[in-house]
Order: sequence, then structure tokens, then C-alpha cells
Amino acid sequence: MNSLQNAHKQPHSIDWVTLAAALCLCVCGLVTMDSFTGADPLFVRQLVWVAIGVATFFGAAFVDWRFLRSRAVAAGLYGALIIPLVLLVLLGHAVKGAKSWLEFGGLGIEPVEFVKLALIIALAKYFSRRHIEIRNFRHIIVSGVYAAIVFVLVAVQPDFGGAIIIFLIWFGMVLFSGISRKHLAVVLLLGATVFSALWLFGFHEYQKQRILNFVNPTRDIHGTGYNAFQSTIAVGSGQLLGKGIGYGTQSKLRFLPEYQTDFIFAAFSEEWGFVGIIIVFALFGVIFWRILGVAAVGATNFETLFALGVLCYLGAHFALHVGINMGILPVTGNTIPFMSYGGSHIVAEFLALGMLSGMSAYARVAHRDSLDREFSGGYDR
Repeated sequence: MNSLQNAHKQPHSIDWVTLAAALCLCVCGLVTMDSFTGADPLFVRQLVWVAIGVATFFGAAFVDWRFLRSRAVAAGLYGALIIPLVLLVLLGHAVKGAKSWLEFGGLGIEPVEFVKLALIIALAKYFSRRHIEIRNFRHIIVSGVYAAIVFVLVAVQPDFGGAIIIFLIWFGMVLFSGISRKHLAVVLLLGATVFSALWLFGFHEYQKQRILNFVNPTRDIHGTGYNAFQSTIAVGSGQLLGKGIGYGTQSKLRFLPEYQTDFIFAAFSEEWGFVGIIIVFALFGVIFWRILGVAAVGATNFETLFALGVLCYLGAHFALHVGINMGILPVTGNTIPFMSYGGSHIVAEFLALGMLSGMSAYARVAHRDSLDREFSGGYDR
């Protein structure tokens, strides 16, 4: 029997628990957006994007994703989605100082959101055939090249927040792949070296100021530290039960900038308080736990590594956004999954969850011949 048919097909492939948790987070974001003016046009647009995202989830959940095990398919997706990033650097128009959007008939798309998934697929494919010999440092370097290409193209837009997410996806997947402690130390040293080089030659002055404000957020609260300072006030002023929907003074009076995107967690926290924060954390906890469940029963190492890559992707966005909004990380401009306004990231996030739901439809059987064929190139059609 063909090894691709060795996995047992489950009767249901929709992960309703994960979908419900994601939709609850979407509602938290929508309520926060609408509470500022009562007629926020972004609220209606976000409703449309959430609907498209849910439709994408269901479509992806019924796809047999085992074709992604093919090296040609994984490499093709990675290469095809790199092209828009190159076009952005060469031909893109800057919006708020960054060339992050491609316009199609008035519709703006952020290619990097889908490139993140392509990178996860490429790395999952690469590591799934080499995890036994992953202690060979050569594979760390090769996988790093995959990530570095995307990292550089995103960083020069400049989108420092997106570049950090790319690095964390790669770094997390390398750790899950079984890197040795010695190699981990080398990678950390390499990261410190890259950061030093970026500080000297890559970062813009405003980005340096943001990092300096991390060390001392109150050093320039009327200038570069303004966003972080107002965000910290918003989170703290929510106290236990919050000020109530629509009564967030930092947000309603527009002291809090970019409240629909980069600082929506702070706006939500001000209105819902510590109780609301616990609810958001619990919902993300459910999603992360379900993703780990998919990783645990992956039909092959590819599915397991893909699930762990998605965990790194969503987890990095969540941790960075919350850390920035609470004033413990420098402001880099990151959305929080499912809550922040934006079509590209919403669709990409629901696509990732839908793919995991589809992959969970065939549970791990772990026949020796299946694994042997995976490592010997049997899936490289």
C-alpha cells in the first residue's frame, strides 16, 4: 500500500474548539473597535475579513495537505511567495514609512503574512527529512538561509516587527528540531552579532530610539516613548473589571494611537480590565494547546513540524504584541492574532488553523515503512 494511504482517516476534520476560541478573540477585537465611536468603519470591514477568514478555514480543513510533503511543492510555494516581497522592495509605495502593501483594485494585501506560512512549510519539509542528523550544524545554516532571505526582504521595507516574527519562527522550529546546546549557544551568539550589525548599520534612528525607550520608557514620553507610555497607562487603568465597553479614556479620547491594530490589546484591557486579560489569555491557551495536540498526532514528522511552526508563528505574534502593549518590549508594530484589524493576517491565521484541522484528519500510524520513505525521499514527487 502506498505510504500516503497508511494513515487512518478520521470521521471529522473540523476542530470546532479551536475555531470557537479564534472567533471569540475576533469578537473581542470587534467590540473594542466599535466602542470608540459607535460607528467605526473599520468594524464593518473587519466583519467582512473575519467572514472571509472563516470561509478560508473551512475550505482548508477539507483539503488533504499531504501533497505538501513533496519537496517540489514546498520549494515552489516558498519561491512563489518570495516574488511579491521582491516587488515590494523594488516597486512598492511606502505607507507610514514602510513598503508592506500590494494594491489590487483598491484592496491592500500584505504578502509577508502568507510568506510566513510558506516559510513554515519549507522548514517543516527540510527538517522532516533531516531531524536524525540535525545535530550537524550545516543544517542549521541551510535552514537559516531560507529564513534570512525573507528576513532581509522584510527588514528593508522596513518592517522590523515582521522581521522579528520571521526570525522567531525559524529559531523556534530549529529548537523543536533538536538542536544541541552547543549549537544553540552559537546561534545566540550569531543573533547577537546580527543585532549589533543592525544597530550600527541597519536600524533607523527612530527604531534605535524605540529600543532605548525599552530600557527607560519614560525618557521621552512626549516623543518616541509616547506610544509605549500611553499603552502602559491604558493597560494599568483597566484595573480588575475595566472601565466598561466604550468608556476607555485613553482610547476614546485618542491618546492611544493605532488602537485597532498595534495597541488593541491595551484598548481591550482598559475597557475589560484584568478579568478581560485572563479571558484573552485563556482563549489563546486553548488554541495553543489544540495546536500541540495536532503536533502530537501528526501522521509524519512534516505534519508535526508544521504544527509546531504555526505555534511559533501565532505564539510570537501574541507574546510580542502583549509585551509591547504592557511596556516590557520595544514598540515594533505587531498585530495580535484574530483581534487586531487587518485582512491579510486574519485570512493567513484562519488558513493556518484550517490546514492544521485538515492535517488532524489523518492520525499518526507511524509505520516504519512510512517514516523510511519520508527520510529516503519517497514523498519527493
